[in-house]
Amino acid sequence: MITRLDLFIDRMVSQRACLDFGIAQTAGMSGPVFELGLGNGRTYHHMKHNVIGRDLYVFERAVASHPDSTPPEELTILGDVRETLPAALGRFGATASLIHADLGGHNRAKNDAFARLISPLVEPLLAVGGLMVSSDRMYFEGLTEMPLPPEAVEGRCFIYRREG
Repeated sequence: MITRLDLFIDRMVSQRACLDFGIAQTAGMSGPVFELGLGNGRTYHHMKHNVIGRDLYVFERAVASHPDSTPPEELTILGDVRETLPAALGRFGATASLIHADLGGHNRAKNDAFARLISPLVEPLLAVGGLMVSSDRMYFEGLTEMPLPPEAVEGRCFIYRREG
């Protein structure tokens, strides 16, 4: 039997492996990095220490993160992603080198419905060669699902690439 603790550990190990993969694969790109959902800021903190030479923007409804994991105000985009993602397309265009999303909760059906809702809002933000790392399966028309790095557990994280 797989316990909830096992599932949590698999998700954390997979998230770190996929983020590290995404950061390394897009390191030569100049476009911004987007963190969709800040929560307490664990993945933001990891990314801010590993993403070099690119702005790291956080999209969040309301900041409630640990003080060490709180982004600067000028890199924080507050509001509902259903509104802030379309506005970001107008501001940034298709320039994001890496987008990370961990927006779901504990209800798989609700997570899936939300992923279907935001997938068409996320997709146009990615630059050619850019990657999307997500804790939930996403539904993209023009992005290719990538194999996971060896350290990741299937079904616990997903990686998508915008091909040229």
